[in-house]
Amino acid sequence: MCHTLEVWHTYNYKELKTMKLIRRNRILRQSPAIRAMVAETILSPADFIAPLFITEGSGVKEEISSMQGYFRMSLDYTVNEVKELYSLGIRSVLLFIRCKDELKDNKGTEALNPDGLMQRAIKAIKNACPDIIVMTDVALDPFSIYGHDGIVEGNEIANDATVDVLARMSVSHAQAGADIVAPSDMMDGRIIAIREALEESAFTKTGIMAYSAKYASCFYGPFRDALDSAPGFGDKKTYQMDYANRREAIKEVLMDVEEGADIVMVKPAMAYLDIIREVRDNVDVPVSAYHVSGEYAMIKAAAKMGWLDENKAIMESLTSIKRAGADLIATYFAKDAAKLIAE
Repeated sequence: MCHTLEVWHTYNYKELKTMKLIRRNRILRQSPAIRAMVAETILSPADFIAPLFITEGSGVKEEISSMQGYFRMSLDYTVNEVKELYSLGIRSVLLFIRCKDELKDNKGTEALNPDGLMQRAIKAIKNACPDIIVMTDVALDPFSIYGHDGIVEGNEIANDATVDVLARMSVSHAQAGADIVAPSDMMDGRIIAIREALEESAFTKTGIMAYSAKYASCFYGPFRDALDSAPGFGDKKTYQMDYANRREAIKEVLMDVEEGADIVMVKPAMAYLDIIREVRDNVDVPVSAYHVSGEYAMIKAAAKMGWLDENKAIMESLTSIKRAGADLIATYFAKDAAKLIAE
């Protein structure tokens, strides 16, 4: 038997040596130049949306403990950051506000303040860098004493009362100069309400990037540290989506498009690449994906331990998100990735 096997292996080896292959797939992998020439997915700094955490004060730049290398910044530092991002080819920023505790309530009062930090931030950034696209977070959790994305009545989040505030909040952002408002709350009917409010206020050029498929995910933890916006009771599962569901995401996305969303978003990104692809296959509007804080923190932590190469992990992760179908990627690695692309 051993002799027979030896003869069989020798025979097949000789046959293999004389094969004439019609296709040799490795030809297109043999050098960096060839691989670059035939790459199907190309990252560009213009693909990135850079999230920015803004806090009150002057000369403030605080590292977020659970997001190594990422900061809460006062407006002066934020403006300088925006200028650097623009110089790197990044064309859009997404603003988040850390509201003082004494200004929080259950009505969204500070969210509607025309002289609030968000409104001042929009104006300062547009004055300093007029060509950058300013996107704004539209949700009540940073302004809520309960840390929830809406008005709390009893132990429930009141959908319709919340939508009313979100629509007025969006108009306030547009008045300050926001290019695109980004409702991240997942309340029912908020996109049509926001679109109608913008139209009625003559903000016909203000876009809406809807967080259409936002899942109730454990990967948001560091973000909540950044804004002190963790829910004070319960969780967000009555409005954010169940991560077990796929078809529900398509329903939510299609409804948002019907209601007037200009861009739809899937959040998080890395654990939801299948959802990104399904959404891309079902809509004609641009699709964005949010590479969230927990996904950022995992790469940072593993790199710090020496378990992986941080730069390679950044580029592979972002490429996978774009390959899945995202046209735009909100990511805390925006600046790092832009620099890597330029090398």
